[in-house]
Amino acid sequence: MTPALFQIDPRDPVATALRDIDAGEAALGVTVAQPVPKGHKVALRAIEAGAPVHKFGFPIGRATQAIAPGAHVHTHNVATALETSGSYAYRPAFEAAPARDGPGFLGYRRADGRVGTRNEIWILPTVGCVGRTAEKIAEQAARRFGERVDGIHAFAHPFGCSQLGDDLEGTRAILTALANHPNAGGVLLVGLGCESNQMRDMLAGISQPNLRTIGAQAAGDEIEEGILLVEALVEQAEQCVRTTVPLSELVLGVKCGGSDGFSGLTANPLVGRMSDAVTAAGGTAILTEIPEIFGAEQLLMARAEDEGVFNRIVALVNGFKAYFTRHGEPVSENPSPGNLAGGITTLEEKSLGAVQKAGHATVTDVLGYGSQVQRRGLTLLEAPGNDAVSSTALAAAGATVILFTTGRGTPLGFPVPTVKIASNSDLAARKPGWIDFDAGQVLAESMDDAASALLARIAEIASGMPTAAERNGEREIAIWKRGVTL
Repeated sequence: MTPALFQIDPRDPVATALRDIDAGEAALGVTVAQPVPKGHKVALRAIEAGAPVHKFGFPIGRATQAIAPGAHVHTHNVATALETSGSYAYRPAFEAAPARDGPGFLGYRRADGRVGTRNEIWILPTVGCVGRTAEKIAEQAARRFGERVDGIHAFAHPFGCSQLGDDLEGTRAILTALANHPNAGGVLLVGLGCESNQMRDMLAGISQPNLRTIGAQAAGDEIEEGILLVEALVEQAEQCVRTTVPLSELVLGVKCGGSDGFSGLTANPLVGRMSDAVTAAGGTAILTEIPEIFGAEQLLMARAEDEGVFNRIVALVNGFKAYFTRHGEPVSENPSPGNLAGGITTLEEKSLGAVQKAGHATVTDVLGYGSQVQRRGLTLLEAPGNDAVSSTALAAAGATVILFTTGRGTPLGFPVPTVKIASNSDLAARKPGWIDFDAGQVLAESMDDAASALLARIAEIASGMPTAAERNGEREIAIWKRGVTL
């Protein structure tokens, strides 16, 4: 029978329920006072009102009332202790991981030296008005000659016009970065003609050598002309073939969505092992969802490569908190309803679980939204917690595979292979059409065995094995809307 409770750190006054627990059941030296759902917390000792409550060895909030041993610990008796801004000091506490090799994969080496995990044709509309036009071109081109490359995909969105300043620039930056992605063996830009996001402004930042453009207002039959342009892109793209490359050529994006009380126990630490493996081999990992590191940011700051990187992390975190307060919102307006139902009580608890996806790697860089990765090691990327927006930002930054952990499940997929990793075996069993890997096995087996298996699966996916989202045709982008709409 599955054990009832698991204590993560011996200093923690709480433990996580590994299964539904009935009132009166004894475990870890306490008698559970009331029924506790799987993923939720139970007090192991008395906690005074106002005292900090620890999990993972760090505070996840404060007790709003006295909590007796055996009591259910959740939103009814614990609240966030987050503040609207933070004052931080640089206290480095890390050791650089020794270089090591990992499994290689079969990738597409591009002219600029980067390596893609797919050889696809991407059709990017400059503005939402031609989003459906781009999709029609992709659908018809895929039927005609899609088998000659790994795929032909359009990424529609509603933006590119009636935007101003930084808001418009964010849309342009994301689309430009996607056009430069190594998984795109060729790119067709589809414009309307009168939009705010003029194609000439995008072209100035695009280095993609296999590029075509079309303006719908100036074209005769924009669909057929677009299909002919895609055919020319395919002819050039199919000249590139997979070759064996080392793990150091992989760029991992790490993301969690629909988290539960198991995410910080199983899936996120497991993905942290992948971040460590890739960065130790000389590769790159990218962590985003900045509001979901609030309360755990000092763990990342302590791993900054130098004081300059530390200062940029501070600016990123405090800047995001200021973004919330400018809009009159509390910085702790998280977890989501699904997170709460899954046992996550406060944003601090969610963040302490979320940052584990970064493993123990040294933070080597900090990027703004829409920027493209420049350095190997662990990069922090500016983006919100929203699954679609942050995953799109990871892809635009250069992630060639995204590891997406989830306790509740989601069918969403993004421009690059998105590996869905279930935090619990129940989800993996219920949704095999969504899930690529069951991290719940670490509770019954070992983290080392699960890490070896997941790393091997990632190498297979990077080499061409489709993910569940790819099989299901789930390919979306979402752009962060931050400004006035005209």
